[in-house]
Order: sequence, then structure tokens, then C-alpha cells
Amino acid sequence: MNMNSNTRRNFLKTSGAFALGSVLIPEFLRAQNKPGKNIGLQLYTVRKEMLADAAGTLAQLAKIGYKEIESAKSEKGNYYGLSPKDVKKITTDLGIKLVSGHVQIDADWQKSIDQAAEAGQGYLICSVLPGRGQTVENYQRSADIFQKSAEACKKSGITFGYHNHENEFEKVGGQTLYDILLDRTDPALVKMELDLGWVIATGSDPDYYFNKYPGRFPLWHLKDMDLKLKQSTEFGKGGVDIKKLLASSDKSGLKHIFIEQEEYTRPPIESAAFDYNYLLKLL
Repeated sequence: MNMNSNTRRNFLKTSGAFALGSVLIPEFLRAQNKPGKNIGLQLYTVRKEMLADAAGTLAQLAKIGYKEIESAKSEKGNYYGLSPKDVKKITTDLGIKLVSGHVQIDADWQKSIDQAAEAGQGYLICSVLPGRGQTVENYQRSADIFQKSAEACKKSGITFGYHNHENEFEKVGGQTLYDILLDRTDPALVKMELDLGWVIATGSDPDYYFNKYPGRFPLWHLKDMDLKLKQSTEFGKGGVDIKKLLASSDKSGLKHIFIEQEEYTRPPIESAAFDYNYLLKLL
């Protein structure tokens, strides 16, 4: 390529800026073919709507622009009254991917695995500790159960994960209980879905976990929180710095973001649309 000196200088400046930008943009964002491709929603956000009209609510979410969803077990089962086959067809027809689902480790655990495989989801997330009690012993037992549960998931090609709330960040004898779950399980088998709103509401630092346990957090629950009331709110209205969190996505191993909002000042579907558009602008 023949270039004069001015052209060469401009080329180098432009290519250098592009390369720097490529380094600064998190891998999660670089992997997207277009803005918003990977924005997902935890369906607990629209739980009442899903119970009333699952197919219709999914259609509304697709219209907003959501491309991925995560289900949550309800009184109508793991998929709001839909069969695994039906939920797979409905979401596929709408251009939505069912990525993950929240369930409990109980007597129906293998059934939940089988249903997840039939629905085509890649993750199965335990949303409640198997045992009770804020003790080191209970967290150790829970970690051991997670390990066995993850091995069962792997046989069906599904990745196991655990979703935190607030209590996991309590300390006993100077030890953070959540850390027991991470230290006592195999990183290759047991992943974590980090609910960032709850992490920050407890005064904990997500970057501490991203740096100490890199790659363990492929799934995020992204929510804004009123940190005084410890209640979720719409993006930009609470104390969670969403933009700062996105900058740490590489260290966490992030693959999927699920917006979640649990309390509202407007209809939940409107909040889901507001949060989607807010995040889309950041991406």
C-alpha cells in the first residue's frame, strides 16, 4: 500500500484508536452483532402477567426488543403452565431464546433437568439454598449438594448455577457465607448467577468477586436498587452504577444479562420496557 506521510499518520492514528477501543469494549459487548442482542429478562419481573397469559406476555416482551429470557418456577410449574415443548416453540417463533430457568433442588430435580433439556435451555439455576440456617455447616452442605446437582445437569448438557439474594453475604466468624459456596465447588461445574443489586445493597463489592473468582459469573441479574429501602426500582432511579458494572463484565465471564425488577410504580411490562431502553442506550 502506498501512502504519503500525512495519510500514513492519519491511518496509524485511526487504526490505533480503533485498536484501543476494541480493548476497552467488554467482550460481552463485542460479541453482539447488534446493540441489544443479548439483553434478557428474568420473567419474575412480569410474574403475574405470565401466569395470566404466558404466550401473550412473551409476545409483548419480544415487541419491546428482548432477545433472551429466564423463567422462574411458579404455582403453574417451571414454565407458567406451558409445557417445555410449547415454551420452546413459542419463544423460537418470537425470536426469543429461553436461556435459563430458576428452580429449587427438590424431589423433582431430575424432572427439572429433563424439562430444561426439552425446552432447549443451557442453564438451570437454583434460586434457594437447599438447607436452612445462616451457618457455615449449612453452606458447606449446600455447596456439596450443588456439586452433585451440577454433575447431574452436565449429563444432559446443562450448566448448573446458583442465584444469590441478600443473606449469603452475611459473615459468620469473619467468613462471608457466600464465599463458602464458591470455594467448596468445582468452578468448571458450578457457576454463579450474580444478582448485582443484592450484592451492592449488602455493601459488598462485585469487583472483589470478579477478581477473586474470574469467570465464575456467566449470568447476571442486573437491577437498580433503592439502597435505603433495599427495594428494586427502574434503572437510573436507584443507587446502582449500571455503567460501571458493565465495564467489569470481562472479568466476571459474563455471557447473559437478565434485567430483573421486583417492585414497581407503574405496570411491570412498562417497567420492563423502560429498563430495556435504558440498558440499550448504555450498550
